[in-house]
Amino acid sequence: MQAYKLNATIDESGNLIIHEPLNIAPGTVEVIILQPVPSLESSTETTTESQPDKPKRQTTKIKALQDWFEKTQPAPADFDPDQARWEALKEKHNL
Repeated sequence: MQAYKLNATIDESGNLIIHEPLNIAPGTVEVIILQPVPSLESSTETTTESQPDKPKRQTTKIKALQDWFEKTQPAPADFDPDQARWEALKEKHNL
């Protein structure tokens, strides 16, 4: 399947309008629409929902690991997995 990236708009009646000519053979196509989401700064809506103290962790279907995942803390925002791997390898091989 060949992929093409085009810019288009949706008009008031819900029709897709493509702004550039296509050099594609006639036939059935599959359309995937990706719409940009407005950033939080430009959004006029403000949500005042209270945040729980501890966010609910995504659970697994493996029963033995559910309790363990719920007790663990999420990784910090500045966590670098490559650095963690390197540190583990240095410790393992006495580097």
